[in-house]
Amino acid sequence: MISQEIRKIAPEMDPLRRGMGYTSEDLSKVQIIIESTFGDSHPGSVHLLKFVNNAVKGVGEKGGKASRFFATDICDGMAQGHDGINYSLASRDALSNLIEIHANATPFDGGVFITSCDKGVPAHLMAIGRINIPSIVVTGGVMKAGPNLLTLEQIGTYSAMERRGEITEEELTYYKNNACPSAGSCSFMGTAATMQIMAEALGLMLPGSSVMPANCEDLEKVAIEAGKQVVELAKKNLRARDIVTAKSFENAIIIHAAISGSSNSLLHIPAIAHEFGIELDAEAFDKIHRYAPYLLNIRPTGKWPAEYFYYAGGVPAIMEELKELLHLDVMTVTGKTLGENLEDLKKNGYYEKCYEYLKETGLKKEDIIRPYTNPIGKNGAIAILRGNIAPDGAVVKHSAVPKEMHKAILKARPFDSEEEAIEAVLTKKIKPGDAVFIRYEGPKGSGMPEMFYTTEAISSDEELAASIALITDGRFSGASRGPAIGHVSPEAAEGGPIALVEENDLIEIDIENRILQMVGVNGERMPLEEIEKILNKRKESWKARKNKYESGILKLYSDRAVSPMKGGYME
Repeated sequence: MISQEIRKIAPEMDPLRRGMGYTSEDLSKVQIIIESTFGDSHPGSVHLLKFVNNAVKGVGEKGGKASRFFATDICDGMAQGHDGINYSLASRDALSNLIEIHANATPFDGGVFITSCDKGVPAHLMAIGRINIPSIVVTGGVMKAGPNLLTLEQIGTYSAMERRGEITEEELTYYKNNACPSAGSCSFMGTAATMQIMAEALGLMLPGSSVMPANCEDLEKVAIEAGKQVVELAKKNLRARDIVTAKSFENAIIIHAAISGSSNSLLHIPAIAHEFGIELDAEAFDKIHRYAPYLLNIRPTGKWPAEYFYYAGGVPAIMEELKELLHLDVMTVTGKTLGENLEDLKKNGYYEKCYEYLKETGLKKEDIIRPYTNPIGKNGAIAILRGNIAPDGAVVKHSAVPKEMHKAILKARPFDSEEEAIEAVLTKKIKPGDAVFIRYEGPKGSGMPEMFYTTEAISSDEELAASIALITDGRFSGASRGPAIGHVSPEAAEGGPIALVEENDLIEIDIENRILQMVGVNGERMPLEEIEKILNKRKESWKARKNKYESGILKLYSDRAVSPMKGGYME
């Protein structure tokens, strides 16, 4: 065990740990780090301490010794709508750096990583790939839906409706007071739930344990079992990179297509793969989503709250539908292959337990998880678009885009900040047939914030929802719906062509053929050769903007972030 080797060369370790209450027996045990985002930061982390303590209990029951470490995350929802959201993506890298420090400054033989939300889960997965010790992830599940199945992603819509005078302030207040009735991550297939599922799909969670209801007793038992199992992994020295391979990432992307996962995953999964020493870019998503079916009827693109996913059998049930596409021979934290895990679940009562919860909803499994032979869609949820304004690519969640916007030619309405754009949308300055551009919001521009309120203002407006598009070098919330294209690369701050678009340029969108390009000027179509000359001429007069941040983490992040199409991580 590496911890015992370190004891021999660091004589201060034993007395310092005795100062924490360790006994001689404790010092000789398998040493396990329990890393968590627990804190009074948001509903997705406030309840995690009980899972931390349960993991400690499980480690102890198997003869190990656990040490608790904490790296609290922030909440994108609370950061939304003000400059706080600019810190969101940078916080992912900061968290993964801190976890690396925790795990390597005092080496451990294994770890349990407990987290729930948008940046916490990918940060932990990135750190696991980097530190490469025997590791198990436990996620804190999802919150219950509110009255009439109210969930948080609806608040953006109701807020826009209230600003337009379509509902009263009292109605909005009621929705705000009831949208988050319990702890847990948000109860829709946003980035938090998506990344919980990705952790399980990569083989780093106990089977069937992602996206469980946060207040479910089953989840408390999972934390104990994870503590027990990580001791076994440590004794065998079965490390994270022994489990997670290129095949594991292919499985994860297939599952991502089936659940219509968040577009933010295209920032996180390549960044995680990078830490595992596997190069993966957005093109892998496009390739796999072209043939993987979309099966999950969960909000925001579906009908039901995320807790229903577990009731219908969760990730294992999705995997059963996709068996012919998955690599069933990949290793997992159980010490068994994915295929072996799926067979075990059929025998140990897992599905029967899930279906007891499902009975209370009055729904059938097929209402939530469609069969492979009758999918919601046949080509996943994500497409990568390219063209003269996005030569390195752009991301669209086509499952959330109205069919009218899958192929269109629109007039450009460029804005250099989200604040300007949302004001134009809400005051009806944006008309059907417009392409709203929001630029200088990429990683090097402002940290790559979400354009959540603008997308909600558009998707909740009956006149605009299926008649305009939003195009940005920023990103979107996992809750976003509607005609939105993001991650446009190169970004405006680097002089990418998105910075050169002018009022009334004609913009062509063709999702089926993966095209995003400028095809005209002043409302008139022109040959693409002429467009290229015009863009080159505009580039000659373009001047780089001064960095928005002159110090701190956002200065560091903007200086060192790679392209969103590679994962937006810091080099």
